[in-house]
Amino acid sequence: RRVHGEIELWSQRDSIDCALNKNCTMSTYCLIVLCCLAGFAAAGPLHASCKLDWNFQLSCDAVKQKLVGQINSWHDASNCPNGAGEKCLYTLKTQLTGKLTATHETPVHHYTDDITFTFSQGATADTCHVHGYSTSETWYAVLDYGTNYCNMRNLLEGASLHTSSGFSESVSNSHCTQFSTANCDKY
Repeated sequence: RRVHGEIELWSQRDSIDCALNKNCTMSTYCLIVLCCLAGFAAAGPLHASCKLDWNFQLSCDAVKQKLVGQINSWHDASNCPNGAGEKCLYTLKTQLTGKLTATHETPVHHYTDDITFTFSQGATADTCHVHGYSTSETWYAVLDYGTNYCNMRNLLEGASLHTSSGFSESVSNSHCTQFSTANCDKY
């Protein structure tokens, strides 16, 4: 370290010494970890997951019924021959008045994601707001190529809800891992 007046300056050599020779203080390690976490947090969720919102000019019962039908339709692996695509291996877990839970298993590596849809009536009886959340059960999953987004989007499109009158979607990278690069034809 070099001291100039009251200010302590680090040289590049000091930084390399810290990184290579582990000649660092605990506060230096904490600072490095905090910077890394801040960088990940700015890029999106710290765990592979996705939160989104959909709005429909349909009743919540109609939307839920179509999603349940699609989950049941894609329950087995027949829609993913030889592991192609991800539009298969969905399992309905619970179906309550304002909530639906399901899982999706990837056909090749058999990772499981948990999916929750929460339904609330819009301004009128024939409008519905849906909050969707999908998260990887794998504790160490950080990046997912947009898989958690596609878990929900594939169901939406499979049920043809994306073409319904008044449909809108709100989703962003800050709430949905790798949303902007998601390829739902693949995942």
